[in-house]
Amino acid sequence: MDLSGFFNSWIGLYITQAFFHSILSCLIVELAIYIWKIHEPHIKQAFYFIVIIFPIFSMPFYQLLNPVRNTVSFRLEAYFDSQRWLNLMILGKIPLGLIFILFLVFTSLLFILQELIPIIKHLLESEEKEYKIEKVEEDSPILKVLDTIPVEKPDIYIIDDEDYILYSTTVSKPAIYISKGLVEEMDQEQLKAAIAHEVAHIIRNKKPLLIAVFLLRILMFFNPVVLIQFRRAVEEEEKICDDMAVSWTGTPVVLAETLGGFFSNKGQTSPNQPKGSLKTLEDYSHDMVIETRVKRLARRDQENTNWVWVKFLLTLFSILYINYKVV
Repeated sequence: MDLSGFFNSWIGLYITQAFFHSILSCLIVELAIYIWKIHEPHIKQAFYFIVIIFPIFSMPFYQLLNPVRNTVSFRLEAYFDSQRWLNLMILGKIPLGLIFILFLVFTSLLFILQELIPIIKHLLESEEKEYKIEKVEEDSPILKVLDTIPVEKPDIYIIDDEDYILYSTTVSKPAIYISKGLVEEMDQEQLKAAIAHEVAHIIRNKKPLLIAVFLLRILMFFNPVVLIQFRRAVEEEEKICDDMAVSWTGTPVVLAETLGGFFSNKGQTSPNQPKGSLKTLEDYSHDMVIETRVKRLARRDQENTNWVWVKFLLTLFSILYINYKVV
């Protein structure tokens, strides 16, 4: 099977180089985070954004910089020539390029099944499932909790449901929705910590950087490296909101208890899941993120952020230079 025509086309060159550029970018970013011992979530998130955004523009940027970059003469001096590898035959019969294409098709389907379909399904279910929702009364203890948080106050609505539900929206007017079952289980300090976390999300969503990055990430729907790094950026977003909540409440231990005791539901993945039932891979991933956040809140390490932008720019320039020689 001759796949050279596809890999020599503009779309083939773009997909191939974007994939290999993302792998090298990820390795350099992870190495930088490890060497410089970067733990601060907003800094780690900025590093992850490099891996997500850079491969989208790298190949067109390099071509504008050097129009002969994809010629044979340039490839002979390159650090890595993808076409040379993709034209190899496995067992003398199967082109490595075919396996590469099938791999990208698989990751594209994974993106549709794990990200696009759940989002669409959630939107449809939200429209179909009707809850009895009431705005909290003026003398509600929930509002008294909100008064202790020194930021602009969103509206709070109570969902008549025994499941554990807590989320915020910023579509028309900032609002927090919390279920009756969760309110009944939490004490005042836990309620304050949980609401403070959602207020942090509302503030962060007013500058929807993560949403913009997600829209860019869709362009790399075929790329598993970008998929992984975007999820890690989302995890750091949760830690950023944890830090904001703690700065208002001053009680990291209470937020840790709230996360561990209610959102992970004491080892169960959801309030309705029977004890002893099997967890899905997504459930384990969710539990691991919760566990990491709980341990981090309990530890509360202070990081030295000196020269952070110098480190960021050094990492970015290293990626720009090395990937220029990867075609």
